[in-house]
Amino acid sequence: MKRQRLDNVTFEITHEKDRVDLMQPVTKSFSIIVDEQGVIESITPTSSMDKTDFNGNIRDMKGLLATPTLKDMHNHLDKTYMTLGWRGTIPVGNLKERLAAEANELPLLAASTKDRSSKMIDSMMRRGVNHIRTHVNIDPYIGLKNLEGVLEAVDKYRDLMTFEIIAFPQHGLLRDGMNELMKEAMRSGATMVGGLDPGGIDNAVEKSLYEVMNLATEFDADVDIHLHDRGHLGTYTYSTWLDLVEENNYQGRTAISHGFSLGDVTEPEQDELITRIVENDMSIMSTIPYGQKKAFPPIDKIRAAGGSVYLGCDGFFDSWSSYVSSDLLEKINNFCQLTGKITETEIAKTIDLGTRGRQVYNEEQTPWLKIGEKANIVFTESTSTAELIARLPQKRTLLLNGHWVEPIIIS
Repeated sequence: MKRQRLDNVTFEITHEKDRVDLMQPVTKSFSIIVDEQGVIESITPTSSMDKTDFNGNIRDMKGLLATPTLKDMHNHLDKTYMTLGWRGTIPVGNLKERLAAEANELPLLAASTKDRSSKMIDSMMRRGVNHIRTHVNIDPYIGLKNLEGVLEAVDKYRDLMTFEIIAFPQHGLLRDGMNELMKEAMRSGATMVGGLDPGGIDNAVEKSLYEVMNLATEFDADVDIHLHDRGHLGTYTYSTWLDLVEENNYQGRTAISHGFSLGDVTEPEQDELITRIVENDMSIMSTIPYGQKKAFPPIDKIRAAGGSVYLGCDGFFDSWSSYVSSDLLEKINNFCQLTGKITETEIAKTIDLGTRGRQVYNEEQTPWLKIGEKANIVFTESTSTAELIARLPQKRTLLLNGHWVEPIIIS
């Protein structure tokens, strides 16, 4: 890779009110130098950049807006039907029926996991994602076959992206043989331990969560638990897991995905749990299931308390849903619509839901990109981050670890 200089790159610096009191983005133009290892060497205002005698490739970005790359923090690379053509989703009455329907097709889909996962990764990458946290089925129907296929798929993208791969007991952790299968998965390339509804699926909250923590501590691995259970069963699961986090000094190493029950209970109960979630640095991973506003955990409230909430596309075009695109910005857009965010600053401040906490603005009013980090940037014709989220431009030019990924329109 040659050194690169990117001229006329636009960064948002701050907001200010215009003459009719509307907040508008304030932008400045910079030149960026990227070294041979894809690392940011310098960020200089265009007006003061010495553009003579540069040894490397020069690219005029023509004022394109630079925003951070996206991190999809909840996905299922092994479940998609992509590459197999269209097929609708079978209707079911509840989660257990959905799992039963999925179990019937797992052996049929396992042989194509590598190709299906690769298509899914490519689709997300071209929309600006450079990190994927994926849950991968580990179950008695197919053993480690899905894990093997996903590992093969992600290997092709290691130069451009990073991955967290969760051993996920989709059909229950306490079934016969699952303990050894999960251990084998962790030894075979999974990097995190997963769990699923210790009450609703495993029918044993404490026993299931103890098993999750035992696996995590044995392999020194982080944890991400699916929690769909509603009401007090769900909040009891939250509380029991937080007890284990505290007992095992696992602060900062765990997440709850979905966690709908936090939105079901009284405000005092919410406040108590949110305080513990923040104290234990436990993240909440949401997918913003469109049309189910009542199902959400109180995302804004968690964020206001200093908690971490991140988004993912979940599965798409699979046995769970015929919908959902591979566009993580669309998830942020959905969240803004469903929670009534309409102003320039309200919309812009939600970008960190898709960047694993990285904001575009800072108190120093300097570019969000920093010298010494890898060159990971999304370039669009948007005038601001708020417009990017609201209008979802499909033409996105990407710089991933210093490598260019040119825009194509994803269908």
